This record gives sequence, C-alpha cells and structure tokens, in this order.
Amino acid sequence: MVISAARVNPGRVRWATSGVGTTGHRVLERVQVASAVDITHVPYKGGAPQLSDALAGEFEVLSSNVGELQLQHVREGRLKGLAVGAPARLDVLPDVPTLAEVGFPEANLASTFGLFAPGRTPPQTVSMLNRAFNAALRDPAIQRRLHAVGNLPTGGTAADFAAQIMLDRDFGASPVRSARPHAP
Repeated sequence: MVISAARVNPGRVRWATSGVGTTGHRVLERVQVASAVDITHVPYKGGAPQLSDALAGEFEVLSSNVGELQLQHVREGRLKGLAVGAPARLDVLPDVPTLAEVGFPEANLASTFGLFAPGRTPPQTVSMLNRAFNAALRDPAIQRRLHAVGNLPTGGTAADFAAQIMLDRDFGASPVRSARPHAP
C-alpha cells in the first residue's frame, strides 16, 4: 500500500522517523532502495513529537519503537501496524508481519538497546554491572514486562554488545550516507 502510493506519487508519501541515522531512517532508506521508490523522509527530534504528529495525520508512515503508548493507539485504531523490524512477529502484535514477510528482508532491522558506562569505568565494575543486568533480564517478571511492549531481551557480555554496535553501525551506515537530504 505505501509502496504503491509512492510509485504513483513520487516524493509525496512522507515517512517520519525519530531522527537522521536512527533505525527508522535506516529502514526507510533500505525500503526505498529495495523498491526503487521516492519517499520523503521527515526526521524528528525524538519520538514524542513524532507520535503526536502521527496522530494528527501530518504524514503517512511512522517508524517508531513499539511501546505501551503506541500499542494503546493501535488497539484504539488510531494507528495501524504495517510491519515490525524484528526476527519474528511480536507477541503483542501477532497480526503485524515483519518487514521480511512483506518483502523487505534487508530492512528488517531491530533497535538495539543497551547500557553504557563512562570509558574509564574499571573492567571489574563493568563485569559486575553486566552480571547484574543479565540476571535481571532472566527474571520472569522483567521478561514479561519487556515482552509486553514488544522487546526481545537478549543479554550477553559487554564485548558482545560492543560487537553488535559495530555491526549495526556498519550495516546501517551506507544507505544513510548515500541518502539524498530531505527537508523536514
């Protein structure tokens, strides 16, 4: 539906993200390349103003993390889930396909969340914090809360996280660097 509209009216479909270089922006650029359509990027300075404008009908597509507020608007019919960037459908949105399922496997990007500490934090402190956070992520109550808003907790080591950040950076950089600038 979005791609068809963009083919008929190049540049007229507006896709809002929470900013330049974000996961939503990277998804948009990959969808444009894969489908050879022209969609106007509308970068916001964060998710709150973007969500408010989505509800006001200021643009046609919104890339956003799935949170309780977004889920509430989907349940109330104020927003419609088109696709999720996740390895599989989310339990909280079982009828919403992944980007891979709708034909954009290269755009099926998920947000990576993590915790950071100052660069000079002693390794033993990083290790202690990492163990504590991994233990918390294994707690069934915390897992239920994270799954309830579409998050898939993984945990791991600080080195695993650093490697994931580098992969995300490298994988996402080229389409954003080559994207033409769009006016907000």
